[in-house]
Amino acid sequence: MLEERFDDYIARFNRRDVTAFEDYLADDMHMKNGTLEFDGVQGMKDHYAHIWAGFTEELFPTDFVSSDDNVAIRMRTLFTADRDDPESLFGPVVQGTRFEFEGVISYRLNAQGRFSDILVAYNHFRRIDVDGTVTELGIPH
Repeated sequence: MLEERFDDYIARFNRRDVTAFEDYLADDMHMKNGTLEFDGVQGMKDHYAHIWAGFTEELFPTDFVSSDDNVAIRMRTLFTADRDDPESLFGPVVQGTRFEFEGVISYRLNAQGRFSDILVAYNHFRRIDVDGTVTELGIPH
């Protein structure tokens, strides 16, 4: 996969454009993100609909490496709570609470160049409260 094509996927993801999932994911895609696993385009849509209901999520990939059947990146992801929520995906939050992920993501590509397997590996996952307090959380799922 060319980096420009991957950059299009990320830009569309950051705009919450769910058609990116239709254009870039294999129908039988498998996602493993910590202990969270799900399958398919609809599984991805459902997962992110839940996150995007209460958070703004921004992806910042670096160190893009690819071949005909794999892409690997380092990723920094920032989640910002859009509202107070006592029962968010990450526990109780107030508007402006942030969560920051740092890790490596591996994407396997099928013969059509679509993501068929996505594997997320964590280095850090931290909570940043509105007062600036930082708490390391480990793996969130």
